[in-house]
Amino acid sequence: MTARANSLVPEMFRRVVESPRFAASLTLLAIGVAFSTHLIRSLIGWPGLLAILIAMMLLAASSLIARRAGIEWHGLLPISIIAFVGWSALSTIWSAYPMWSLGGVAYQASFALLALYVGLVRDTIQIVRAVGDVLRWLLGLSLALEILSGLLLDLPIDFLGIDGNIGTLGPIEGIFGSRNILALVALIAVVTFAVELLSRSVRRGVGVGSLWLAGICLVLTRSPVITVTAVAVGIAAVALWAIRRTPVEGRWVLQLALLGATVLVGIAAWLGRTRIILALNAGSEFEVRYSLWTEMWRLVALHPLEGWGWAGFWPTAITPYGWLDFITQRDHQSGLNAFLDVYFQLGLVGFLAFVALIGLAFVRSWLLASNKHPVLFVWPALILVILLVFSAAESTVLVEFGWMLLLICSVKAAQGLSWRSALPRHPRADT
Repeated sequence: MTARANSLVPEMFRRVVESPRFAASLTLLAIGVAFSTHLIRSLIGWPGLLAILIAMMLLAASSLIARRAGIEWHGLLPISIIAFVGWSALSTIWSAYPMWSLGGVAYQASFALLALYVGLVRDTIQIVRAVGDVLRWLLGLSLALEILSGLLLDLPIDFLGIDGNIGTLGPIEGIFGSRNILALVALIAVVTFAVELLSRSVRRGVGVGSLWLAGICLVLTRSPVITVTAVAVGIAAVALWAIRRTPVEGRWVLQLALLGATVLVGIAAWLGRTRIILALNAGSEFEVRYSLWTEMWRLVALHPLEGWGWAGFWPTAITPYGWLDFITQRDHQSGLNAFLDVYFQLGLVGFLAFVALIGLAFVRSWLLASNKHPVLFVWPALILVILLVFSAAESTVLVEFGWMLLLICSVKAAQGLSWRSALPRHPRADT
């Protein structure tokens, strides 16, 4: 009897982890944790967050093993992801802070595994719904805590980084520790809620109310960084709308015209960057970034090919990061620019791998959004626009929810449009 009971336990566990309900629940948990890392660290510290990540990785791995027969593995993981993560792992060999690099690679890989799991077991509309459900709760909690801090108690909530400025209409930080990160999350939420509404995957009242919630949070952050990002995603949305309404035979002309216009606008924005910064009233914030970037670029020359070694979040007590904090008179967790941050940590090789990763993900997602009729295919393309433009002022795309979203979009785009899909498939051994 005991032996029979013992044999039933693994079978019951297998049935649980391969069930669609388990996949849906773990997807919600993974996305929720990725967006809530600041809140979790503030409540239970790094040990608690790492324990949650380890448990989720074990569950995700178990679920993938149990569901392996029903997963299409052919051309699964984009080579660009393998190249970037692989080079990050190799950097521990020459890193001046190898233990920190090892931890940074493990932290990066944990979110990569969870992103892979979500991209494999859930359809795009299911991922959109999961992100929407998570962000409704997190933005609602952020606004509730801001009201509690700024209006009801009139006291800051220091351990969460909430200053309680909602009474003066911002800036607010919510549970994300930074007004810029809250603004980024709110803008991602706007796109997600709009796609939910247009695809009719939520009730109209829920969709409209969610858009109001995200819009209020976005405005109250008063983030100068997000303004350019919001304009860019708005232009991208209009461009996709026009392309999708254009007959198929004429789309390539419009795509080329859009590419040319984007290049011209990019050149004009670079030439007029000083006036744009003054117009956005981001002078002091930009000055801090500029001084940091200047010193980073000087230090890049010491290790131009291989970089200083992957760190992820900066170890401020270790050279050269402590020196950068000393120069700028501020503590920095990142280089405040994802592209320069990657160049600094991983050198030219890592930079090229990162550009290939985001470039392939964006091109594939854009083509799918242009040619696939369901509106849900617009979501990955617009999310990538947000992440790419925002990466010019923050390094969020390299860690946690930014990294997870990048990889989810990359995996879903590769599933729909990959050169390896044309390669011959080997028949299964059991067929």
